[in-house]
Amino acid sequence: MGTHDSGGPDRPRAAEARLAEAVGLCASIGLVVVHETILPLRIRRPSTLLGEGQVSAQGRELQRHGVTVVVVDAALTPVQQRNLERAWNCKVIDRTGLILDIFGERAATKEGSLQVELAHLDYQRSRLVRSWTHLERQRGGFGFLGGPGETQIEADRRLIDERLVRLKKDLEQVRRTRGLHRSARRRVPFPVVALVGYTNAGKSTLFNALTGAEVVAKDQLFATLDPTMRGLRLPSGRRIILSDTVGFISELPHELVEAFRATLEEVAQADVILHVRDAAHPDSAAQRSDVIKVLDDMVTDGSLDSAWPTHTIEVLNKADLLGGVAEVTVRTGAVAVSAITGDGLDALKAAIDARIAAGMELVDYDVAPEDGARLAWLYQHGEVVNRRDTDTAVHVTVRLLPADRARFERRE
Repeated sequence: MGTHDSGGPDRPRAAEARLAEAVGLCASIGLVVVHETILPLRIRRPSTLLGEGQVSAQGRELQRHGVTVVVVDAALTPVQQRNLERAWNCKVIDRTGLILDIFGERAATKEGSLQVELAHLDYQRSRLVRSWTHLERQRGGFGFLGGPGETQIEADRRLIDERLVRLKKDLEQVRRTRGLHRSARRRVPFPVVALVGYTNAGKSTLFNALTGAEVVAKDQLFATLDPTMRGLRLPSGRRIILSDTVGFISELPHELVEAFRATLEEVAQADVILHVRDAAHPDSAAQRSDVIKVLDDMVTDGSLDSAWPTHTIEVLNKADLLGGVAEVTVRTGAVAVSAITGDGLDALKAAIDARIAAGMELVDYDVAPEDGARLAWLYQHGEVVNRRDTDTAVHVTVRLLPADRARFERRE
């Protein structure tokens, strides 16, 4: 397995981090990495990306190691991919192709499967060029049977375009259904707390530690693709819904950003966002920037409220690798935890409690003593902080989320 990072020689640590990430990505789908290297690029060659000397030298290394698949951690054009495969006499995939394969293995629901297929086809369509000579090795079996002639390419492209149209209709239907499910959940009196973060930051492990759920928690990148939800009771007694989402990654290929938009919709609807970070990772600060950029991009395209930072809690995970919670330097409002040992989880729950309470409004109501249903509704949907019973009314002071306050006042 040859993995090549496109970072230049002036950024050795960044290049090494990218290489380590690429190796982790490969390992997450069961590829055995037998050769890895960083190749500085002085110029990006249109024909092979790499220089002639680099192609030749790597060819000898690949042959020596008996490599059958090479992953180039960069975006390759179809021509570059074909030329490298010819030069090295083995399969070559780029960063986009690798991430697509990972998403394909992780998709567990109808929505996830549709999203993966859509992204795969979109990617494959861009690979249909006259020089393409090995369509038969593409996954999915979408009718790639003929040779590389222009007529066959046109037929292949038409098949893909027809399938893309059908997939987009199917996906839109799934998204509408998903929206209905969310609307139904919003009628449940529980705030939603979404976990986001760089892939492998420990979100699923933290999710399990908080909820006791047996969600897949592996030391793998992209172990979670489709959002998973569980209920959780906070110290105040308030119940919330915790949502675990797919991990973010730097330079996510554009084919995936649109295809996986629905997996980020849970974040857009959340009352509180937990930004989970791997505090022990050498590139933790850069990973934080990558996640924030994705969220800011969601603001730009209108799918996320620009006020998201005000209801976000930064969670510095893996404190056990740094000597414990007390050893982790945290910025104001952040919480250090170890999902493995449980250290700091009580403080995190308290912080979630406080953040939800801060977003609630304190209101006074007078409820008729015989109107037990309305009184029960307030206890179920809000936090009653004061109550005074008289012969003519029950005077309550209650904290409610703005949406719940509006719903209660519509009931009057």
